Amino acid sequence: MAEIKLELDDRLHGAFNLYEDESKTGEMVVSVKNNILTVYHTEVAEAAAGKGYAKELLNEMTTYARVNGFKVRPLCPYVHAQFKRHPEEYNDIWLKTEDNE
Repeated sequence: MAEIKLELDDRLHGAFNLYEDESKTGEMVVSVKNNILTVYHTEVAEAAAGKGYAKELLNEMTTYARVNGFKVRPLCPYVHAQFKRHPEEYNDIWLKTEDNE
């Protein structure tokens, strides 16, 4: 079973890391500053493709953002695409700018 851990350094840069059988299988690279959670990149190992892990990472990140009152700046193409496809699901946390509308 996959487990997701948020691992941030002292500058609040890091990732939601997904582990399967104790090995890192995926990541969503993020940073937190001034109540804004910026998502830069999402990647899942090729061997784990099709298991829905990117969506699990997205769900974990959005839950974390809501619980902590953060807005999300989706610079990651995957996250941005999901926000655009399902605005009703993410409008409450989506920090829209000219670059990511």
